[in-house]
Amino acid sequence: MSTHLPTADLRDPDSAARTARLRAALLTAGFTADGLLELLGAPAYAALARSETVPALRATRGGGPLPTLVRLFLLQRPVPYDRAAAALPVADCLADGWLVRDGDEIRASVDVRPYGGPDGQDWWIVSDLGCAVGGAGGIRAAEEAAGVDRAQLVLGVGGASTTLAGITVRTPVAKVLDLGTGSGIQALHASVYATEVTATDLNPRALRIAALTLALSGVPAADLREGSLFEPVGGGGPAERGTETYDLIVSNPPFVISPGARLTYRDGGMGGDDLCRTIVQQAADHLNDGGYCQLLANWQHVEGEDWRDRLRSWVPRGCDAWIVQREVQDVTQYAELWLRDAGDHRTGPEEYAARYDAWLEEFEARKTKAVGFGWITLRKSGAEDPSITIEEWPHPVEQPLGTAVVAHFERQDYLRATDDAALLAGHFRLADEVVQEQVGLPGAEDPEHVVLRQNRGMRRATKVDTVGAGFAGVCDGSLPAGRILDAIAQLVGEDPVSLRDRTPDAIRTLVEQGFLEPVPAGKG
Repeated sequence: MSTHLPTADLRDPDSAARTARLRAALLTAGFTADGLLELLGAPAYAALARSETVPALRATRGGGPLPTLVRLFLLQRPVPYDRAAAALPVADCLADGWLVRDGDEIRASVDVRPYGGPDGQDWWIVSDLGCAVGGAGGIRAAEEAAGVDRAQLVLGVGGASTTLAGITVRTPVAKVLDLGTGSGIQALHASVYATEVTATDLNPRALRIAALTLALSGVPAADLREGSLFEPVGGGGPAERGTETYDLIVSNPPFVISPGARLTYRDGGMGGDDLCRTIVQQAADHLNDGGYCQLLANWQHVEGEDWRDRLRSWVPRGCDAWIVQREVQDVTQYAELWLRDAGDHRTGPEEYAARYDAWLEEFEARKTKAVGFGWITLRKSGAEDPSITIEEWPHPVEQPLGTAVVAHFERQDYLRATDDAALLAGHFRLADEVVQEQVGLPGAEDPEHVVLRQNRGMRRATKVDTVGAGFAGVCDGSLPAGRILDAIAQLVGEDPVSLRDRTPDAIRTLVEQGFLEPVPAGKG
């Protein structure tokens, strides 16, 4: 097998024209996310996402351009030359190395996956053979298919990368930094809302593949730079000359906490969760005022230490933070997950046991009892009293969440600037996606409790008492909070002064969690 990636010189007009013809052929054949689903059907499409290729092989036994492209680029099966020529500009693809000829057969040099953009764009993600979702045999098989050392393999789109894309703030900005770009998926998204995109990676192979992803998808090229973490953008801090700053930093880093840096794309090469901590702590130096840094991360749950305190200590001065723990695994589950990811479960029993033991030894030395996974969002607010929200939320959410992230920090600004007197003078409305549920026994005169539930975004639910339910139910922005509480006090026979004194904290919680929205004066 060849170890070479496509050789297309993306700066050369002739090569760019050939890449454009390849993109046109993919579109003409319907080699898109929607086209795949239509061809394969939902069961085979879902099976492919589980790395089960047999249903897709059966669905592509017939002729035609689309089945040919699926076999070539997704299933990585050789196809007859004539069949490839009917689907693609084969001469162009051979010239630029997208395809390789073996006698009368043609095979792909890389994995190419259709990917639907947020606004219906038809994009394609390039990765090493066998390294995308649906690649059979795991990393060991991918290493053999790509013909390169596994440490240099470049993965395609997975659950982590789509999660990050979903939570990313997509407000139009001037400059975005994609830290550890991999196959280029975050840079691809950033091309929609950023004037300039810089993408970095320690692995030069990843930078080459990211360039291919962007070119094949027909978006502007990014400024690609090789190096670790913030080094390629002047990573010495604000005092160092040449430090570059951005409106948004996104990163799906190699966050796995492992006993060694065997896989560049996965293991960060630092001990424990130091890599994620370093990114968070150094990000502020590279953010413009009001800018965001968003990343996925793993963190240790250390014996005798509250994990929230651990993460709170990471947040740099002058930054607000919203940290969401989505999942926690004990150290045995975590080790088994990543041993399978590396294909180590396919080795001999003794070798597997030795590697498993090495993981547990590492965790024991660090007094790590579990590992958390989640999202970290920083915003450079410059606030002397920063808002740091750290929560556990393993429940389903509705992606994309970028607008919910912006709204979260806007609510923090409002609450930070609003004392209790101003809160009671303020106007609020119940968020559009919130419904009220009454829970109790059938036929009971009064409910046992009332629940406010969000049907969008984070999909939170919270119990409220009679006063809270009544308050939320009439919040339409027309009356100030204090007058609503006075009316409720009269209805329930409570002293209005006492009710005003004890209610602001509950109102703050409902605002903080997005159940109530402040209404600007004069807009109620």
